[in-house]
Amino acid sequence: MNNNEEILASDAVGSRLFIIGGMLLIVAGMIFGDLYAVFILHPNVDQISSAMAAATTAISSHDADAVWQHFGQLGDFLENAGTKKDTHVHIIHVGYLALLLAFLQSRIRLNDRFKVMLARLFLVMAVVLPVSIFLIHYVGLVYSPLETIGWASISADLSGLLLAFVILIQLWGLLGSARRQPETGPFSPALGGIGWMLLKGGAVLVLLGFLFGAWYAGVQMQAHEARELTILGQIVEQAHAANQTAAAQSLLAYGQLQGERAVAIAAHAHMVEFGLLAMMTSLIQPFIFLSLVWRQRLAMMLLIGGALLPVAVYAEIWFGLLAGGVADIAGLLVIIALTGMLAGVLRHTGAQDSLGEAR
Repeated sequence: MNNNEEILASDAVGSRLFIIGGMLLIVAGMIFGDLYAVFILHPNVDQISSAMAAATTAISSHDADAVWQHFGQLGDFLENAGTKKDTHVHIIHVGYLALLLAFLQSRIRLNDRFKVMLARLFLVMAVVLPVSIFLIHYVGLVYSPLETIGWASISADLSGLLLAFVILIQLWGLLGSARRQPETGPFSPALGGIGWMLLKGGAVLVLLGFLFGAWYAGVQMQAHEARELTILGQIVEQAHAANQTAAAQSLLAYGQLQGERAVAIAAHAHMVEFGLLAMMTSLIQPFIFLSLVWRQRLAMMLLIGGALLPVAVYAEIWFGLLAGGVADIAGLLVIIALTGMLAGVLRHTGAQDSLGEAR
């Protein structure tokens, strides 16, 4: 193997690590999100509603201690929900970063072994970060050296810092004036028909997501904020007047408002994210060692699921659990598509390694 082949082989190893690790992270993040939505989200919402109702009752009874107790419980439930959502988001986003870095390896001027070491460090920290975020709610401040930050938060901050360090080093290598690698490295693919389909479909999803977000921000968000202030004022007045029936109705209206806001934001975010995912997976199509028919099927499953899920999420405002079930099915389509593509990448990796050994 000559020097040029060694460089390409090193690039291939680093890029494969990022591609395989990134796809595994995205699949894991989506599975976690589905499990959270099915088994944790709704019970957590019920707990938050119960805590708010109990706090309202305590206000009407002028029991200050009980009010503080129930609001403490409310904060605990909100932290539980927040850390789960942050875990889901961070797993997927570091997966996106890994895929992006995979396609830059042939253009990064760094020592070849150092690039592989950076890839491994990135993927390890990409696992440590969301796990640490998940544990924040459970670990708390136990045995922490700081008064307000627990060990899980410290671990999350340190892993995030190391991820930032890896990215900065990669950018520094990318900005190098001299190129040690050829202009077309092993992971600088030319898009085929399926790749262009995913690229164009993803671009459409991103555009629709931006348009929906602009519409929500310009039309609905202010109306939601005005409704929120009105309902909260009604809850306080009704609690002071000891009107439990009216207060319960206002709490129900407040919960419905928060649900409308949440599904609108989720629909916007998921549409943009699935568009970006489709665009990124368009670049790995030449490295999926599957038949053309199966690659077409997987690409269609990804685009259909990516388009259907945000629509179904938003439709939960009117159709409730029925739309939620459709959203879960759409998410499953995306997970199956990504898992199939990952299997194809692993087959391609095995084939390339076998050819390398034969040479």
